[in-house]
Formats: sequence, C-alpha cells, structure tokens
Amino acid sequence: MMVEKTIGENPIMVSVEHVDLLRYDRQRKESTILTDISFFARQGEITAIVGPSGGGKSSLIRLINRLEDPTTGKILLEQEDIMRLDPLKLRQRVAMVLQKPFMFEGTVLENLQRPFLFRNEPLPAVEGQEVRRVMELVRLSSDLLGRDARTLSVGEQQRVNLARALITEPSVLLLDEPTSALDRPTGDRLAATFREICSLQHLSVILVTHDLRLAGKIADHLIYLEGARIHETGRPNDLLTSPASSELRRFLAEPEDREGESHA
Repeated sequence: MMVEKTIGENPIMVSVEHVDLLRYDRQRKESTILTDISFFARQGEITAIVGPSGGGKSSLIRLINRLEDPTTGKILLEQEDIMRLDPLKLRQRVAMVLQKPFMFEGTVLENLQRPFLFRNEPLPAVEGQEVRRVMELVRLSSDLLGRDARTLSVGEQQRVNLARALITEPSVLLLDEPTSALDRPTGDRLAATFREICSLQHLSVILVTHDLRLAGKIADHLIYLEGARIHETGRPNDLLTSPASSELRRFLAEPEDREGESHA
C-alpha cells in the first residue's frame, strides 16, 4: 500500500503495509491471526479499531511497538521501518496503555518516574514541568503524587497509566481497550481526555475498543476488523450508519453490551 501526504492533511505517522501474522502451537499447528492488513494513522487524529473478540485487534497494535513482529509485511513509523529500530527506542516514540492498569509499588510520582529509571535518565522532580504537564493533561490533582498508586481507584489508576505513557512525549499512543474496566461515566470522561490529548499534543492515537458508542464519539477514522481481516475503513458516522459489509452489519446488530468479552 502506497501512502502519500495530501496537501492540507496531517502527516502520516504509522503505515501498516500488507501485514500477516501467524502463530504456531507446540505441535507446530499454524493459526492465522492477521491477514493482509493495511492502513495508516495520521498525526493529531484518533484511529479506532473495532470488531468482535478474537478478531486480532489487540494483536495488531502489539505489532506497532514490537511486542510481537509480523510474519510478513512491514510497519513504518514516520516512513521508517520499525524493524530497523531498537525496540526500547521505538517504545519511547510509540507508547502503549493496556486494558488493565498496572501500578508499580510506590507512589504516583514514583510510577511516573519509572520510564526514566529504566533508561538510566535523570528522574523528573515532583515540582518539575514534565510531572505537572502530564498530571494536568490526564486531569489528576497534583495532591495525588504522594499517594500509594495501588490505593487509587481503577479510573485514577488508568489515568496514571496514561500519564506514565505521556511523560516521555511519544508521537504515537496505542490504547488497548482502555475504558473496558470502567463504568460508563468514568469511561466517557477518560475518552474525552483522549480526544483532548490527541489535539493538544498532536499525537497519532490508535485505539482498540469493542465500544461502538465510544468509537463513534471520539474517533476520526474507524477500522472494522473481523476474522483476521479488515472489512471496512472510513469515517465513523459513515460506517456506523451505512455499513457496506455483511460482517459489520451483523456486528452492529449484536447487543451493545460486550463488556464480558475476552480480547484477542
């Protein structure tokens, strides 16, 4: 897939080109996880990937920061093949927030300092600009910096998770079902934060979600993935109101509450 920047459009940050992903069990039996996946994501925009459980959504975004490598095809970050990048340096530019927030032992501040500790870099101070910036971005009070991170509510922990990803100033943010563990009001508030951060920080955000309502509210582009393949891409309103594929029409007809799904 050739991708070119059109005048007036935001630059392309991530290009996924004809990616296949195969896995093998202990008996060397082959499973197809992704087949001929191609799409791109632009700076300052949210790209949402939706589809049923087991369709390959989470596997796809894991490839983008090399938690796994594709069997064939390539992934470009600002036109550079990510296979040529050191994975640790790649993850400074492509941050990922997982479905279930994970807090290291210690305070909120110590959690925010962890990425710098891993890289043997100077730790941001409690009064430092980096800490203040990310706490404001994720709408958390600086009063929480001294709190034991594991005593926070799930919603607060997810915001700390997000702040920890943002503090290193990535250019791409990957979100894997970030609101699924939250009640709807808390999830909606966090989703509004994603939209604001995307605009203010000029990030390219790639979001995996089963929540069609959420995707329709905050995404600029929608990708429908089922059975290892992309069936439709386009503007959320177009896809959600006038789906062209039988797969998406069937998915839209299913009950909205998919909170109990396990995610591929």
